[in-house]
Amino acid sequence: MKNLNLLFICLIISVFTINAETWIRVNQMGYLPADVKVAVLISDEYLDVNSFKVVGVGGDEYVLNTLSQCGAQDSFSSTARLDFSEITSEGEYYIEANGAKSPVFRIGKEVYRGANEVPLKYMRQQRCGYNPVIGDSCHTHDGRLVLSGELDGQKVDVTGGWHDASDYLQYLTTSANAVYQMLFAYSQNPGVWADDYMSNGDKGSNGIPDILDEARWGIEWMLKMNPNDSTFYNQIADDRDHRISGMPNLDTVDYGWGEGKERPVYPCIGSPCGLGKYRNESKGLASSVGKFCSSFSLGAEVFAEIDSVFAGVLAAKAENAYKVAASNPGVCQTCSTVSPYYYEEDNWSDDMELAAIQMYKATREGKYMRSAVDYGRLEPVTPWMGADSAHHYQWYPFVNLGHIQLAMEGDVKVRKEFLRNIRSGLQRVKERAGNNVFMNGIPFIWCSNNLTVAFVTQAMLYRKMTGDNEFKEIETAMRDWLFGVNPWGKCMVISLPETGDYPRDPHSAVYDQGKIRIDGGLVDGPVYKGIYNSLWGIRLRNVDVYAPFHGSAVYHDDYCDYSTNEPTMDGTASLTYILGELSKGE
Repeated sequence: MKNLNLLFICLIISVFTINAETWIRVNQMGYLPADVKVAVLISDEYLDVNSFKVVGVGGDEYVLNTLSQCGAQDSFSSTARLDFSEITSEGEYYIEANGAKSPVFRIGKEVYRGANEVPLKYMRQQRCGYNPVIGDSCHTHDGRLVLSGELDGQKVDVTGGWHDASDYLQYLTTSANAVYQMLFAYSQNPGVWADDYMSNGDKGSNGIPDILDEARWGIEWMLKMNPNDSTFYNQIADDRDHRISGMPNLDTVDYGWGEGKERPVYPCIGSPCGLGKYRNESKGLASSVGKFCSSFSLGAEVFAEIDSVFAGVLAAKAENAYKVAASNPGVCQTCSTVSPYYYEEDNWSDDMELAAIQMYKATREGKYMRSAVDYGRLEPVTPWMGADSAHHYQWYPFVNLGHIQLAMEGDVKVRKEFLRNIRSGLQRVKERAGNNVFMNGIPFIWCSNNLTVAFVTQAMLYRKMTGDNEFKEIETAMRDWLFGVNPWGKCMVISLPETGDYPRDPHSAVYDQGKIRIDGGLVDGPVYKGIYNSLWGIRLRNVDVYAPFHGSAVYHDDYCDYSTNEPTMDGTASLTYILGELSKGE
């Protein structure tokens, strides 16, 4: 009997050994020669990893022992970080360790060349009004006022802008941030942007970088959303949009004025509001109107030499928006009608900080600098940084570019104070990451990839401004996370790289029904299992091939998972600074 038991145990061990698997995750975009280069090994069996090989496709082979074993983590029995930073020769490589082999990747100065243009493809696909990707127009009847007292039902012209995600709602909150992010990306690296498209998004050259054409598309919509000095609109349509899934130019949702006709236009309201059961928690106007100001002001700065008349209009609009926002502190949230999901933005001082520093840059008036510093001191660190969780879009924008601008524009004392604040946020995320093999200290809330982009942006700018490389490894780790160094081995940007394992079944009717590939879209990214299991109407239509890699968080490349696999317009726009920097190959 004892021998039979021993045989049974040996058979069980043999089965688990045969079924055990090991994977090596690499950045599928590739690595710049001077990068910190770390691949991650994960295995569902115990491994004692002592060395690994970096093999050149041309025949070179390096045996390295520069690694750190991180032990059992989440659903994996063994994990390790494989550091091959010493390999700087350009070429194609793969990594081998303990019988596992990574995908082939490149090292070279050109690995990100042209990648900065790819997010703009998605932005063009998100255009409302005339959509150059579809070759047709949509939502041309927008819209009619709601929650506007005696003006309810009045027709207003707010056509244009971008759809927020794969639904067709439009929010000032995310659109203004997208405008600012693209303008900022251009201002930091004006020489890296192509001119391959016209202002309407059709193919062709018009003498203006495409990123500015895209930003202007958003700004011109924002001007419609601010038709006079006292009127600011915050949202077009609401979650009744979700009743029908289809192409935007075939949208037949009826909001009460006929199928496919006008959609509701919500004004900025400084108190809790909503048309149905659900009310938001608005308390002021500053979060939204402050965003009008900062985007208009940076737009005036960037377009000054391109279109001086347009820049003058934006400058005047920015000045008025600042006055209104400063007089109405508090958050102005979006509205839902049939579900409890809306953008729960809970901070506004960051928006006023950015608005004030932009006004200082425009006027050089000391009062704006003083106000920017005061607003910035109300929120020294963006609260999600180091936190375990947060509500949906609770701390937004996810990166505080007001701190960045103050560090760039302030005197020595202000510069030191806000660089310290910027550093504190990075340090909190690093501490939360602890011994995580992926160095990921980002909370897996809805749109976790957007937070990852925000972290990388903040880390890159901090390193650029200070020369301090303390956070370079985690900055690179979080960049690499977006391009495949994650448990699922998934690139989180559609078609980046073209040969990579990026989402093939994203939550998008344009892709699913229109059969149009939505290049450049950054998907939401992994969420905690608890969030995924709590969301309304979520399911999978395909077998979950990623099940072996789920731990505390899940990701599915599945059309029906709107929580992890839906591209977002604002997250995609936020990629432009990072990819603009990387495209230089430095």
